[in-house]
Amino acid sequence: MENSYNECVKKSNDKDVSLQELRDRLAEFAEIRGWDQYHSPRNLLLALVGEVGELSEIFQWKGEVARGLPNWGSDDKEHLEEELSDVLLYLVRLADVCGLDLGRAALTKIVKNARKYPIGNKKSTT
Repeated sequence: MENSYNECVKKSNDKDVSLQELRDRLAEFAEIRGWDQYHSPRNLLLALVGEVGELSEIFQWKGEVARGLPNWGSDDKEHLEEELSDVLLYLVRLADVCGLDLGRAALTKIVKNARKYPIGNKKSTT
């Protein structure tokens, strides 16, 4: 099974990865390990919060960070990628276990935000 995951990563490097693909892989990953019994919405939410805490620790004492992370080393960037991935994966799994379409919900939220914050109400940066 580990080999099939390595193959999936190689194939995914050639295309954008969809939320559905992540959802399906996470469901399979949990099922074959017998973890479904532990993946209640509450447990997944608490795990997600823990991962957000780990993500926050990366930035805790850095002050403002420039876009693109030009002053970060490759090890720091890799660590950030791992923690961001943990957050994303728990979020996708939580939405799936709750029976929600996260992609559709996100698009709906963007539309709601566009109505709430119309273009004419831009704040001046000067």
